[in-house]
Amino acid sequence: MIITQPTLKDIPSMRELLAPEVERGVILERPIEVMANMIRSYHIAWEEEENLQTHQRLNLSFKTLQDMKNPKMLGFCALHIHSQTLAEIRSLIVAPFAQRKGIATALILDCIQEATKLNINEILVLTYKKVLFEKLGFIEINKEKIPNQKIWADCILCKHFPLCDEVALIKYI
Repeated sequence: MIITQPTLKDIPSMRELLAPEVERGVILERPIEVMANMIRSYHIAWEEEENLQTHQRLNLSFKTLQDMKNPKMLGFCALHIHSQTLAEIRSLIVAPFAQRKGIATALILDCIQEATKLNINEILVLTYKKVLFEKLGFIEINKEKIPNQKIWADCILCKHFPLCDEVALIKYI
């Protein structure tokens, strides 16, 4: 498995992977233009189709996407910068066929590594996967501690707003 930053041509595949979760109300819909504008925020996990078919173990590799024969998108997420000190992991999704193989963890760790390089002090997440994030050092916080710019820019677009049932967690770096 490798993790790369996407290109604009990856957006249709990303949207296809997101569609069922958007319909369920688990992830916010992002218009194509917004995804294009945020393209540098995304991290995508890939694996060669033949490795998936032979059930080979998914390990991080030093290959490039160009080296892969028939790369298959396993999942992705975004690291969205809110301020000089705060970023958010959002839109974490793993394809159903690739779940429970460490892909979400690898994507989250990749975002944490990027945030560390950028000297971000805190990473926020709103999620239904509390245990996954707690295993990676995130701690639950009260939703009132979420910055207003997050609430009014994103949360207000959610069909669950204002009765949010996601858990807010933060990691201090």
